[in-house]
Parts: sequence; C-alpha cells; structure tokens
Amino acid sequence: MGGGVSEPANHPFRVHNFRCYWASRLALTLGQYAMLLIIGWQAYNLARDSGQSVAEASGSLALIGLFQFLPLFVLTPFSGLAADRYDRRRLAQLTVMLQFVCAMVLAWTTAKGMTSITVLYAVAGVLGVARGFAGPSMSALAPNLVPHAILPTAIALSSIAWQVGMIAGPAIGGLAYRAAPALPYAIAAGLFAAALVGLGLIGQVPQPPLRKDVRPIGQVLDGLSYILRNKMVLGAITLDLFAVFLAGATALFPVYARDILQSGEVGLSLLAAAPGVGAVVTALWFSWRPIKTNVGPKMLASVAIFGVATIIFGLSTSMPISLAMLFIVGAADMFSVYIRQSLIQLHTPDDKRGRVSSVSLLSISASNEGGDFFSGSLAFFIGPVAAVVAGGAGAIVTMLLWSRIFPVLRTTKTFDPPPDVLQAEQHKE
Repeated sequence: MGGGVSEPANHPFRVHNFRCYWASRLALTLGQYAMLLIIGWQAYNLARDSGQSVAEASGSLALIGLFQFLPLFVLTPFSGLAADRYDRRRLAQLTVMLQFVCAMVLAWTTAKGMTSITVLYAVAGVLGVARGFAGPSMSALAPNLVPHAILPTAIALSSIAWQVGMIAGPAIGGLAYRAAPALPYAIAAGLFAAALVGLGLIGQVPQPPLRKDVRPIGQVLDGLSYILRNKMVLGAITLDLFAVFLAGATALFPVYARDILQSGEVGLSLLAAAPGVGAVVTALWFSWRPIKTNVGPKMLASVAIFGVATIIFGLSTSMPISLAMLFIVGAADMFSVYIRQSLIQLHTPDDKRGRVSSVSLLSISASNEGGDFFSGSLAFFIGPVAAVVAGGAGAIVTMLLWSRIFPVLRTTKTFDPPPDVLQAEQHKE
C-alpha cells in the first residue's frame, strides 16, 4: 500500500502527489458547486417568471436532479470498472475537460440571452455523465497516493477540499451572478482548467493488476458481489443512500431563497454555503483529532442529528435559524461521511476500490441528485415545507431501521480492516 510515495511520510501534505490531488479536487469542487447552484437558480426563475406557481416551479428543480441522476445511475458501475482498468489520472482529466465544455456552453448562452430550460436540462444530463466517471476515478486514486497509516487523515483532508468547495463555490456563484449572469460559468471554466493542471502534475502511481481471466461484465459483478457480502460496506453505503435521499433539502434552496425567506441571490448563496461551513469545521477537527473509537454508533447518531436539524430548517422562516440548522446538517453529514468513507476504503482491497467506490458514489448521486428529484417532486405535490419536514423524519426512521438490519453498524468500534483485506494488502507489498 502507499503506491506513488517514494519516502516515508507522517502527513498527507508531505506527499507531492497528494498535494496536487488536493488542489485539483478543491478547484474542481469550487467550479462544480458554483455552476450547479446557478443552474438550479436559473431553472427555478425561468419557471416562476413564466407564471408557474411555487409548487409547479419546484418540478423544474426535480427534473434538473433527474437529468443529472439518470446517467450517473446507468454509467457508474461501468465507470468504476474503468477506474480499475485504466489510468485513473487520465480518466479524471477527461471528465474535468467535459465539465469545462459545459461551463463554456452555459457562459456563452447566458451572455447571449439564449439560456432556456431545455439548455439547462441538456447540460445537467452531460454533467451527470462527466461526474459519473469523475467520482470513481478520483476516489479510487486517493488511497494510492499516501501510506496506509495516514489514509484516514488523507480522507479528512480530501473532504476538507470538497467541503471548502461547497462553501466557497455557491458564494462565488451567487455573488458573481449578481454582477453578471454569465460570470459564474466563466469562473467555473477557469477553475476546471486549474483542476486539469493539478491532475497533470500528479506523478505516476501504480494501477491494480488487470485481470484478463475475467470479462468486464464479470468484473463489474465481482465488485457488486463483494459489497453484498461485506455487511459493513453494504450497511454504510445504503444508510447514506436512504437518509440523504429522503432528507435532501438542497434542491429546494431556490424556493426558500425566493419565496419563503425572500433573500434573493445573496440568501441563496448563504443557504447553499451553510452546510459546507459546518462540514469543513468538522473535517478540520477530524484532521487534527481523528475518530478512533465507537465509530459505528457515532455514525448512526450523526444521521439522527442530521434528520432533526433538517426538520427544524424546513419549519423555519428566520434566516439566522435556517442558517444555524443547515450548519448542523453539514456538520452531522460530514461526521457520517468521514466514518463511512474511512470504513469503505479500509475494508476494501485495492483491486476492488474503483468498483466499490463507484457503487458508493452511485449511492451518493442517488441520495443527492436522486434526492433532488424526490424532494422537488414531493414539493410539487405537498408543498416545499412539508416535503423538507417529511424528509428529515424519514432520515431518522432510516437510522433506526438500519441499526436493526445491520447490527454491525452498532458494534463496530474502530476503523481496523478485517483480516482478509489486511492480508491481501500485505501480500501486495
């Protein structure tokens, strides 16, 4: 383990490859969240300005989520195989290039006044394809860059890059949109270009040996079979899938910013950034004081807190209370993400990490983009406030059910991998 590291290191930032990776992920996430926020804002405003009601316009947000989720759902199992068979750096670069093209298209159509709901739906679909391949390649690459002993710290730092992007990206997008509607997309294109440079600076890292005795579809099924056998990995992945799918309030931020809190683009940016602030504070804490004990019970508790804070946010008509609850939502989610990702990475052999990461990321996309579709659709039928409150309650019920269905989540005390995984990694070295 620890491919790509030429000398012992006691911190991920001492590793050149990881520094380049971290900077690339930060730039990529900044660009993504600046762009995605404005896509949703433009779609909602186009619907409202055409005379649609709040509930009807929420349906356009549901479709934005659907068009992103469908390609992710179809392609992710195969993109995970691609991450195990081909150069992960080059695959990540290709996906970033595709996102760069999307940003340039939206910058041009917005500047020319040609943006329509159809254009936004089409770009959302292309972004789904790009992110479907980017996620597994980026996630599977990270464990190859640092020694095994500091991998949990590397995961926390990688999460910081992601969460800082979630904080600053929406702020950049919202404020830039006020200055000029096309500016957020132009900035996103520049950030994607920076991510390409960072990925290009990563040195050669070992690729898992290619199994020529098993056909590609067999390798996909092999990865899925491993997840189904490993109750820890399966429970951790599906817990996040259902909790966030049900309690995904982010898709409805344009509704809250325009029609409930009446705060405009600035309020939209604050709402979108608040969960990231809570998450990055938590990730910074973990990079200094990593969790070492009772990891399973703590993950379950964080999901319950996530659900309670979501309910209070849904009922709030005060911006300070809404922001405070979203801060807690982000902190609780980061708590869960840190534990889940550490368990998945450390409980999975390297030759299966791409495929297992792809399934994990498929669950994230199902819970995020799929959750956006679910929340928008539910808001269409019962209203946005009731949809958010029901989703938070659903997350709490999911946590209670999963603690029964997967008792290993209650009993797991440390991140230590099982003996079979540890022996496989030692045999490789």
